[in-house]
Amino acid sequence: MRFTSTPRGARLARRLVSHRLDDWGHAYASPVNETMTLVAAELAANAIRHGHVPGRDFHLRLTEDGGGGGLRIEVADTRAEQLPARRTPGPDGESGRGLVLVEALADDWGVVPRAVGPGKTVWAWVRVRPGGPPGPQSRPPDFLP
Repeated sequence: MRFTSTPRGARLARRLVSHRLDDWGHAYASPVNETMTLVAAELAANAIRHGHVPGRDFHLRLTEDGGGGGLRIEVADTRAEQLPARRTPGPDGESGRGLVLVEALADDWGVVPRAVGPGKTVWAWVRVRPGGPPGPQSRPPDFLP
């Protein structure tokens, strides 16, 4: 789905993800819904802050594994030269934590060239465990590097 590269577009993308997950059986207050909605919010915010090109939108895609083992979110923007880099934010910094959160919550994430047109796609994959919380098993829930 396509969204304007504005805070409103990011907010709509986040809401769409939450609604879609609820439609798929992951209730609004469930750990899966909350985790994926937060990941979507961070990736969309990065797309409008770091990947914005005037007059260009960003794209979001949410998919569920055929076997129900995980969820994948992809956010594509049109700025290829601005690749995301994990930074260690300062203790009083007001930004720079988006990819730290994505890395803590997702089982895997990465960036690839956009399939159609210029730009890049940043993606995250979260394993959905029956009866358990989403996300990496090897990290405690409060993991922050």
